[in-house]
Amino acid sequence: MARIFAVANQKGGVGKTTTTVNLSAALAAHGQRVLLVDLDPQGNATMGSGVDKRSLAASVYHLLVGLKTLPEVRTKSEAGGYDVLPSNRDLAGAEVEMVDLENREKRLRDALRAVDDEYDFVLVDCPPSLSMLTLNGLCAAHGVIIPMQCEYYALEGLSDLVNTIKQVHAKLNRDLKIIGLLRVMFDPRSTLSQQVSAQLESHFGDKVFKAVIPRNVRLAEAPSHGLPGVVFDKAAKGSQAYLAFAAEMIERIKSI
Repeated sequence: MARIFAVANQKGGVGKTTTTVNLSAALAAHGQRVLLVDLDPQGNATMGSGVDKRSLAASVYHLLVGLKTLPEVRTKSEAGGYDVLPSNRDLAGAEVEMVDLENREKRLRDALRAVDDEYDFVLVDCPPSLSMLTLNGLCAAHGVIIPMQCEYYALEGLSDLVNTIKQVHAKLNRDLKIIGLLRVMFDPRSTLSQQVSAQLESHFGDKVFKAVIPRNVRLAEAPSHGLPGVVFDKAAKGSQAYLAFAAEMIERIKSI
């Protein structure tokens, strides 16, 4: 059975897409069968996986509004070694069209059931807002991975996100839980980063992943080449951190 994880944070620019793409590639490198679902109309996870969002015959938009089946939308990230449900600008229109559809919050969950036996991990890259798209990601997921920077404003946004997850758990998805918090773009030279990191560990305990993703130029360069960072430069510190994170995820789901 596939374990489905939403990579979510209502704050923008915190590394959700970088985490989704690199975790997908790192899990594939560890021999896992992985499907990446790009729920962001910007399509950055699609492009970062080496799939051209401008020439898609079908996208996750067509899947959510019922125009295509999952196998018709699915494509392969040749570089990353995982499958992709790609996204582009069309997805922005899905918000309006889904309002009148039956089970609008659970369209993605219902679609993923068709491929439950084909994957070990399904990773959903959510947009940086609590929209109908993010709600679909949270309703489909068994758990949430929260990437966050160790900065003051990130702590403020975290409490809002935790409350949102609690509400979705109570009303729409009883399986939903926080799997863990991932510290990203971490600068060990910053006193603030270390203080916020210590606060997270104190408050959330073992919900904070041991893996820490450092600020890394090679990770930032990789999307312009249409490659996940762990493929673009496997030896880079950021890539090694994501490979370690993937190993930690594989171990963590054994106890879920």
